[in-house]
Amino acid sequence: MKEIALGILASLFFAVTFIFNHAMEMQGGSWLWSASLRYFFMLPFLLAIVFYRKGYTQLSGEMKAQPVSWLLWSFVGFVLFYAPLTFAAAFGPGWLVSGTWQFTIVAGVLLAPLFVSVIADKTVRQKIPLVSLLISCVILVGILLIQVPQAQSAPLKSLMLGILPVVIAAFAYPLGNRKMMEVCGGRIDTFQRVLGMTIASMPAWIVMAIYAMATVGLPSITQVLQCLLVGISSGVIATILFFIATDRVRHHQGKLAAVEATQSTEIIFVIIGEVVLLGIAFPDPIALAGLGVIIVGMLLHSYYTMLLGKRNSTEQSLSS
Repeated sequence: MKEIALGILASLFFAVTFIFNHAMEMQGGSWLWSASLRYFFMLPFLLAIVFYRKGYTQLSGEMKAQPVSWLLWSFVGFVLFYAPLTFAAAFGPGWLVSGTWQFTIVAGVLLAPLFVSVIADKTVRQKIPLVSLLISCVILVGILLIQVPQAQSAPLKSLMLGILPVVIAAFAYPLGNRKMMEVCGGRIDTFQRVLGMTIASMPAWIVMAIYAMATVGLPSITQVLQCLLVGISSGVIATILFFIATDRVRHHQGKLAAVEATQSTEIIFVIIGEVVLLGIAFPDPIALAGLGVIIVGMLLHSYYTMLLGKRNSTEQSLSS
């Protein structure tokens, strides 16, 4: 249950992303700068942490040993995750993007067959945890409900541009995260892994920033400051907390799905933040019902994880 608590705490800091991305769009800021500046600001903080912990030399060795894997899965886990989210912020309030983002919980469960485990010197392909999938489908119902009011008022093109990028991000984030855990094999800690992924994704952010400068010019001081806050809160604090939680349960697909399900609590923090800070209208009853269903799904995931923990403890006691 400690991992569940870490996941919820990470969600609180992740919520800053959705609030400020929407705020920047409302103020005319480009999504290209919103995406790239976050990772530019993350880099010095992460470098300072890893150098202080004397872990950079080891990280450098790991990256040099598998450069293609680092570049590929960092691009998937960071670039294909965050760039679509900032793009989608132009087509709806943060709570709507955050609600759609909860599809990552279902995506995370569906990704299980892409990974293998070694049991008794045999490679075994992981299976989709059916109970976790069923619970995640409850969350999916909630996601569909919160989209109903938006679907009734928004043009189809805007609706698709606000939803499809988030769906791409929802698959990319857990896929990149899990693949990098597989590549690292527990040899480096979370701080090193996040820094390594940030460094490996930097070429993409630099290209994006150059394109932004050529097309929309330099960002405003307000956008720079907001991106700094997003970089510290979501990029450093939330990402590290979430990666620590997933690292601890990386060998158990059911528990991993439950930790990823804690991201559903983001939407509560986003709604409160947008209503208070941005004056966004409160979601209508149908959307609120959907939010309630999402929260119920998250609680079911937590309860199922607790049952798994008790069962595993019992089995270990009997075997000893």
